[in-house]
Amino acid sequence: MKLLYFAWVRERIGLAEEDVTAPAEVATVADLVAWLAPRSPGHTAAFADPARLRAAVDQAFVSLDTPIAGAREVAIFPPVTGG
Repeated sequence: MKLLYFAWVRERIGLAEEDVTAPAEVATVADLVAWLAPRSPGHTAAFADPARLRAAVDQAFVSLDTPIAGAREVAIFPPVTGG
C-alpha cells in the first residue's frame, strides 16, 4: 500500500510517501503506525505520540482504529486547523 505523509509528519520522516507491505497482523491504522515507528529515527519521532496524528484511508478521513484491509493508500498527517 502507498503511505502518504504530510506537514511535520513528512518533515520528521524525511519522505512524502513510501510503499510498504504490512504483515497480516497489522490490521488497523494504529497497528500500522506502531509497526512503522521503529522503521527509522524519523518514523520514531513522527509516531511517538499517535494521539497527535490523523489519518485517511483511500482518501476518506478515519479514526486510528479503522481497519486497513484492502486499502490502497493511507495518509498520515497532523490535525489541521483552518483560519
